[in-house]
Amino acid sequence: MTIVTLRVNGASHEVDIDPATPLLYVLRNDLELRGPRFGCGLGQCGVCTIIVDGAAVRSCTIPASQVSGEITTLEGLSTNGMLDPLQQAWIDEQVPQCGYCQNGQIMTAKALLNQNPNPTDIEIRTGMEGALCRCMTYYRIQAAIKRVVQGAVVSATPETDQGADV
Repeated sequence: MTIVTLRVNGASHEVDIDPATPLLYVLRNDLELRGPRFGCGLGQCGVCTIIVDGAAVRSCTIPASQVSGEITTLEGLSTNGMLDPLQQAWIDEQVPQCGYCQNGQIMTAKALLNQNPNPTDIEIRTGMEGALCRCMTYYRIQAAIKRVVQGAVVSATPETDQGADV
C-alpha cells in the first residue's frame, strides 16, 4: 500500500492504495464520486472519462499512483451552484436516453472545447470518437456542443432544473 495524493475538483485528497489501483476505483470507491463510471474496463468505451490538466483521460486504465496534475470529474464542472454551459446544453438538447454514457460524453466534449473552443462539425465528430453511446444520441450530442460553441446556453442552478444531474 502507498499513500497517494490526488488533486480532484480543486481539493487535495490522500488515499492509501495499492499503486496499481485504477484511478476510476479510487474516484468512485475512496472519494465517492459517481460521475465516472465503469464501462468496459479497457479504455475503449469512454464511460470513465475524466479530465487531467485539460485533456480527456480514461480513468479505468491508468493507475492512480501515476496521475499528477489537476483531475476534474463531472462533479467538478459546476461552479458556485451553476451548471457548466455544457451540462446545461445537454439538458436543453435532451441528449440522454439511458444516460449511462453521459459522463464520458460530457467530459470528452469538455476536453475537446478546452483544446478547441470553436470546433467545426467534423472536428466535433473526430474529437468525440471513442466516447460510445449505445442509444445513438450522437446528433443530439453534436447539437449540444454546437450550442455551447455558439454561446446559446443560459445556465440554470441545480435547484431550479430537475435535469441537473447530467
